[in-house]
Amino acid sequence: DFSDTNAAIGIGSLIIFISLILVAGITASVLMQTMNSLQQRAMSTGEESIRDVADGLKVTHITGYYNGSKITQIALFISPISGSNAIDLTYTHITLSDTDTQVILSYNSSCFSSNASGGLFGTVNSSNLTTTTYGIIVVRDIDSSCSSSTPLINDDDLVIMLVNTTKCFNGISTRTKISGRVIPEHGINGIIAFTTPSAYVDTIIDLQP
Repeated sequence: DFSDTNAAIGIGSLIIFISLILVAGITASVLMQTMNSLQQRAMSTGEESIRDVADGLKVTHITGYYNGSKITQIALFISPISGSNAIDLTYTHITLSDTDTQVILSYNSSCFSSNASGGLFGTVNSSNLTTTTYGIIVVRDIDSSCSSSTPLINDDDLVIMLVNTTKCFNGISTRTKISGRVIPEHGINGIIAFTTPSAYVDTIIDLQP
């Protein structure tokens, strides 16, 4: 019958139409999930990139201690760069090289002082420092965020990292090139680069401005 034939064609078209709608819905759902995943990854990557650029440390000054023979200790004055988030020195490392030997130093919590009451090189017992550790003296910490157990520095904080160069290099002689970095967990590294003078005159020697 002619009317029965039209009805059969209409049901078939309806089935195809419903199938197309279902396929389109599934496709749209997959695309939305993919877009959400990509957006989250892009946001995460963007935050990491901003942190790597915006956070970091700077070496403002380096001073050495001359014992009459060689430079036996160096003090690195460290501050966060402008706009940086708080930096945990527990996960901050120092790399140092005298062209013959390279050392990697991490924080030694037993060599910490909240002030420099004993002087730059007399406050922390440097004999407790090793070829793999450095100590900390806090110079400026307005919010008291930097402690021996959680050495966090932020804003305009200023701390001193002390290195026993006798342990690391058997002391530093004259005309010696020293290079290295202060490497935080995230962000910009502080640069260490100086050459010791041709003669040592004073006990306290400015090495890097």
